[in-house]
Amino acid sequence: MFWKFDLHTSSQLEALLEKGDVTLTELMEEEDLLQECKAQNRRLLVFLSQDTCMQELLHLITTEPPAGLEEIKRFKHPNIACELLTSDVGVINDKLGGEKPLLDILYSFLEQPPPLNPLLASFFSKTIGNLITRKTEQVISFLRGKEGFLGLVLKHINTSAMMDLLLRLISCVDPAPLRQDTLNWLNEERLAQRLIELIHPGKDTERQSNASQTVCDIIRLSRDQTNQLQENSEADPLLAVLESQECVSQLLDNMFVGESTESCIVYGTQVLLTLLEIRRPGLVFHSHIPIKVEGVLDVCVLGYERCVVSSILQAVQPHLKHYHQLLLDPPRRTPMLTSLGVLEVPLGNCRLHVARLMASLLQTISLLLDLFFKYTWNNFLHFQVELCVAAILSHSAQEERPQVGLVIQERPLVPLEDIPQLFQDCRLVQRILEAWEENDKTQAEGGMRRGYMGHLTRIANTVVCNMEKGPVRIQISSLITELPKDCRGRWESFVDQALTETNRKNTVDLVSHNLRSSSEDDDRQSPFPKELSLQQTFSDYQIQQMTANFVDQFGFNDDEFSEHSDNIRPHYPLESLPVMGGAVAVPGGDTARQDALDCASVKV
Repeated sequence: MFWKFDLHTSSQLEALLEKGDVTLTELMEEEDLLQECKAQNRRLLVFLSQDTCMQELLHLITTEPPAGLEEIKRFKHPNIACELLTSDVGVINDKLGGEKPLLDILYSFLEQPPPLNPLLASFFSKTIGNLITRKTEQVISFLRGKEGFLGLVLKHINTSAMMDLLLRLISCVDPAPLRQDTLNWLNEERLAQRLIELIHPGKDTERQSNASQTVCDIIRLSRDQTNQLQENSEADPLLAVLESQECVSQLLDNMFVGESTESCIVYGTQVLLTLLEIRRPGLVFHSHIPIKVEGVLDVCVLGYERCVVSSILQAVQPHLKHYHQLLLDPPRRTPMLTSLGVLEVPLGNCRLHVARLMASLLQTISLLLDLFFKYTWNNFLHFQVELCVAAILSHSAQEERPQVGLVIQERPLVPLEDIPQLFQDCRLVQRILEAWEENDKTQAEGGMRRGYMGHLTRIANTVVCNMEKGPVRIQISSLITELPKDCRGRWESFVDQALTETNRKNTVDLVSHNLRSSSEDDDRQSPFPKELSLQQTFSDYQIQQMTANFVDQFGFNDDEFSEHSDNIRPHYPLESLPVMGGAVAVPGGDTARQDALDCASVKV
């Protein structure tokens, strides 16, 4: 019976538009204003596209609203104005992008003294970003005609909206010739060099952070777009500068020459990690099976990823001593109270970034092992050290690598001398045995299982698998044979007993679960062949987990490293690593899946 009611009411907006003296303020109080604009209400668009109305909209998003009101009310109309200007309606885009006086009003926002209101800055960035996409040629021409435009943007780089504006200029300009012309213009204005100059101890932390993030985003965007371009396309000039030895050397000088600060080292190292990273996972030999992991150096990934240029490594090499010193003597941090007691010398964000860089460079491995065993609960660190060890143990000579679609630099992926260093100088086997025995003793006395045991299990299995079937198995076997007799005996007993039993616990439940899940389909093969040893079975299971989704599911992002977080459960401390929205590993426990859990970072 509700049909008898007329639920279709005429819009109050139409009634207002019929008034001869209606104001923009009156229209902004109507809830359906934006909806009618996007629906291209002809009468409304005629009103909004008037010069006086467009100027009023622009003033709303570029001028600080009157003080004294609640924040929500103060920015209600500026927010609506931004939504109208970016509603992607052709009439508004044409009006705003085609008339210089209106663009001058929008541009005037950049000419204000810092600091900019961050909310107004987001309105400004969104509006001009929409114009860069929709009225590209007109807006680029306008901005190029403004002397000092880039200097103003960098002046306000501590406001994150300015980062968005720069990235719009790099990624949203079409067609390709205009994009190339824009990149050349930005390069002539020395954008890359000026951003590097901002990652400096003399700049405030927020400015360094945003400059670093902008550089990292430029590198990733430029590499992605370069991969999509045709072979005869021009090179990206910004990327060429950022990858140059001169630019990387300048960044490292900022970090280490003269006064050094933790923030500059961290943000500078983030840039280096981005330069060295392989964004799309490449093939790395873990045990005897090729798997996908990130962070391996000097590989051009299967036809679509850029090779890490040798100039970056040449620039980093003279400063390895500084990174080495940071691992030994990090910036002072106050003691941290954890549920396991007071940590007098926390690991710290700085040393964690150094560890990640060292994992990429595969140098100073002995110190990383020291940190691995010292920071019992820091699984983020454990994972990076494990990558180092796995990469060294799975090293193969250049001629043993698959050649189809894979380009290798002239020198081997991992120097051959790193393998004996790992077993002789770093005493890898002895340290595995000592840590395992100490953990057994601790648990026998009623103590808690150490947080690195899952990673230690995987490292031990990696040694065994590479000794049996790896590409340098002969060298590894020889190094094991050269161990002192008592140590060699302990290792053989450990592999046959403790490690085998641990692998059995970790595989029984996993295998039975797989068999149950596949019982409905007799044609489906189990991924755990019967003839495999327990070490091989567990290793294969782990390898299946270490796919391209592993880090996404269990890992962390650069922006998750911050000084404080409210999201860490106090029962499972990460010692020196407070993270925002991060993850912790679950220590202890005797379940069949515990080692697998310890190897991952479990979201909380």
